[in-house]
Amino acid sequence: MTYSRIILEKSEGVARITLNRPDVMNSLDMDMLKEIDSALTDIEGDSSLRAVVITGKGKAFCAGADLKQIGSFATSPQGMLGFLRIIHGLYNRIEAFPKPVIAAINGMALAGGLELTLTCDIVYAAADAKIGDQHANFGLVAGAGGSQRLPRIIGMRRAKELLYTGDWISAQEAERIGLVNKVVPADKLDAEVMALAKKLVGHSPMATRTVKTLVNRGMQMELPDGLELEMNMGALLFTTEDLQEGLKAFQERRKPNFPGR
Repeated sequence: MTYSRIILEKSEGVARITLNRPDVMNSLDMDMLKEIDSALTDIEGDSSLRAVVITGKGKAFCAGADLKQIGSFATSPQGMLGFLRIIHGLYNRIEAFPKPVIAAINGMALAGGLELTLTCDIVYAAADAKIGDQHANFGLVAGAGGSQRLPRIIGMRRAKELLYTGDWISAQEAERIGLVNKVVPADKLDAEVMALAKKLVGHSPMATRTVKTLVNRGMQMELPDGLELEMNMGALLFTTEDLQEGLKAFQERRKPNFPGR
């Protein structure tokens, strides 16, 4: 597929998706959503790729949905529902993606852009990044999972404050409340994120995928059920080539070379 709304790059086991509408702060329209989905299909089918980075081109990570396109649904609830189902489907896919996904917030991450980061496994932010929901400022509500994922990540009271006020917060405040994992100088963001992605590339893909499933599913379960799931999936992991390679490398005092199939 030829991309115009995103840039897809592959290097050293890492796939990099760059949102590419800098003139509108990388706002999300239907075409961009379809291109991201197509890129994910490509990445999922490429066994040489073991980590994914999502970032934005220019001064913004993503300012959310394209309000011009959203405005066209003002008198069409069914049209709006159709858009929401598409964006929910994509964001759900990112959250459950079988390879680790890292968000690199290079500028503003607002509304649907914030909601996009909530689906990623790990989030790094540039020191000058600004993050917020901002739906409340325009009489809107979070429509891509923000009302559900945000409180699960930062807690109900902090989430309600951000959702009610529409306020932006600094990257440093986002780190303090657990919304992002790490804040780095803007000129070092790419290097820091790629170093992390390459570290993940060197780990067992099957173990990483298992951990992702355990954490994501476990958060929706009672603790006893989550512990049972951990035991069962951990036992299954012992039948894999990755685990056998890991044990062999430990015995031979060398770095593992995980097949990851």
